[in-house]
Amino acid sequence: MDRVRENRKLQTYWRCSNVMAIDRMGYTDHGPTHVKIVANFSLKLLRILVEKKLITPSIVENYGMTTDDAEVVVVLGSILHDLGMIVQRREHEKYSAFLALSVLESLLSPIYSEEQRAIITSEVLHAIVAHEEPVGNKPTNRVLTKEAGIVGIADALDMEAGRARIPFQSGKVDIHAVSALSIEKVDIEVTENAPKPITIKIKMSNSAGVFQIDELLKPRIVKSGLEKFFHVTAEITGEKETRIIEKFEI
Repeated sequence: MDRVRENRKLQTYWRCSNVMAIDRMGYTDHGPTHVKIVANFSLKLLRILVEKKLITPSIVENYGMTTDDAEVVVVLGSILHDLGMIVQRREHEKYSAFLALSVLESLLSPIYSEEQRAIITSEVLHAIVAHEEPVGNKPTNRVLTKEAGIVGIADALDMEAGRARIPFQSGKVDIHAVSALSIEKVDIEVTENAPKPITIKIKMSNSAGVFQIDELLKPRIVKSGLEKFFHVTAEITGEKETRIIEKFEI
């Protein structure tokens, strides 16, 4: 991670992502805070799935590399998946893959051989391009590795209220902002000997948060190829729902 912190190009790309996403488009955070949260979720999910012997990472299964290398893939896929936001929101995952190439070379070259770099780069680029959820009838890129499925789920798990606070306070009132502000806490728990051993527990202040779960998280889990391992629960905290907006007009 020291190499990531010291990479000025990457740090600047993250800054540019938030200028485009927050300042120009009124979207949620797509910069360093978001990608660090996604990377932490990705690592946690991968380690649970591997330690419980639920999966063999694709880079291990297909290339004979190690679980440590799988961790590198999910972390790099997580921190690079939204770079394309500096270009455009639509199909940003494709721009992200293009922009990630030079960053990957600089991060991996002191550590891995040329062949290993090529393999890890290919796996990271796939995770980046495959991370987006289906939207209506829009075709999406298939998830073909365990690592890519994990990154996609982890991205959707960054749904707590803090991520939406800036666009909401600046006047953006839509279902995305309101539903995100309804999410208070996201936790991952492991249940031994359960049909679906990984439980994602979501605490909400308002039932609008169901949108985040049903429209954003659920499609990622279904698309991931890992659906059989995940159980999602959501509950409203407190006796009454929190009022998020006073009035809505169009």
